[in-house]
Amino acid sequence: MERELGKDLEQGKKRIAFLMDNCDAVEEKGYMKPFTPEELARMKESLSETDIEINDIEEEKTAAMKDFKARLEPLTTERKKTLEGLKKKAEFVTERCFKFIDQEAREVGYYNENGDLIESRPAYSEELQTTLFQIGRKTGTNN
Repeated sequence: MERELGKDLEQGKKRIAFLMDNCDAVEEKGYMKPFTPEELARMKESLSETDIEINDIEEEKTAAMKDFKARLEPLTTERKKTLEGLKKKAEFVTERCFKFIDQEAREVGYYNENGDLIESRPAYSEELQTTLFQIGRKTGTNN
């Protein structure tokens, strides 16, 4: 079979009439039609323009995502803290506390600035041996 038929005829109706008159059948058939060099050059140019535009949009998206992240981060942290507080019904704090040793009950109690007992535990042996002679404990009243 020849690689080309009717190329010597003018492209258009004359070539189509020649091919139709000399063929055995006309059928619809799919195939890969190669692009011309001009079409390939236009496609490459279009691709490069599209790539540049995509890059610009992605840079814009990255900047917007950084902005959204910066705006969301403090809110997310606050939400976690609030949820943790709701879950535990308390919060962890570090405050100045006052330690009291009850020699008779052999216990140690820690009180916050409001005077609330926040922790108590059995006294360690070194906490109980403060002095050899116990001087009367002052309670804050006139005794």
